[in-house]
Amino acid sequence: MKKTVLITGCSTGIGRATAKHFAQQNWNVAATMRQPSKETELNQIENIKLFELDVISSQSIKQAIADALQAYGNIDVIVNNAGYGTVGVFEAAEKEQIQRQFDTNVFGVMNVIREILPYFREKKEGCIVNVTSIAAFITFPCYSIYHATKFAVEGFTESLQFELRPFNIRIKNIAPGAIKTDFYTRSQDVFNKPGLTAYDNYTDITYKTTQHVGNNAPGPEIVAKTIYKAATAHNYRLRYPAGFQAKAVFLIKKFMPYSWIKGIVKIIVEKGYIPK
Repeated sequence: MKKTVLITGCSTGIGRATAKHFAQQNWNVAATMRQPSKETELNQIENIKLFELDVISSQSIKQAIADALQAYGNIDVIVNNAGYGTVGVFEAAEKEQIQRQFDTNVFGVMNVIREILPYFREKKEGCIVNVTSIAAFITFPCYSIYHATKFAVEGFTESLQFELRPFNIRIKNIAPGAIKTDFYTRSQDVFNKPGLTAYDNYTDITYKTTQHVGNNAPGPEIVAKTIYKAATAHNYRLRYPAGFQAKAVFLIKKFMPYSWIKGIVKIIVEKGYIPK
């Protein structure tokens, strides 16, 4: 039987690129998004079917899984890709913005995993792939809430892997570096508190630096290839850096003291020095 992957957040960026890549490898693809009726490209690819799924709605997740199983007969891999980034100084963050960020990036991942586990456990086989970030291993100013969500997913899945291994369920975390998607533009939620101007000079520099990095980053295809590699590797390796930047961060974290890492971040992000 042809293998099937269900991917969340396929309307743009990494999710869209991953759906295409799996389809090119002759997989059945259940490409999910909140508004599939607006999609005009993926539904033209022969072995891709679109399904409605909102990661903050358990009923939506259950229905998408049931519909994918009815359409394809099996699910072998789940890719938790849906997510977005908040940016800004913490003092400017509204409670609702913080809650929404965690609802999508953390609880959304947990919701999907919780709904697929009975199927994978009964099947005694399955693979869960989470798109995390180097933001779970190295931090930058003005991304504190986003970092918190990625650290949370890393800790959650590092523990969860022990529970799942007896059932032959593999869990993989993909950690991209900066990727050129709408993460830095349309999908970004910026904290803005009227009257709070004390941080303006600071944020002017940090925003300009991070936007420059995003604009000059590689495309999402490198992440899609890493996701496919992880999904098809029959091992229990947990973490996969995606792209040169992510691999460099993993090496830096392994061999460099934190004080040095902090100094590098301050030079690049706070002072706006970007090596050519």
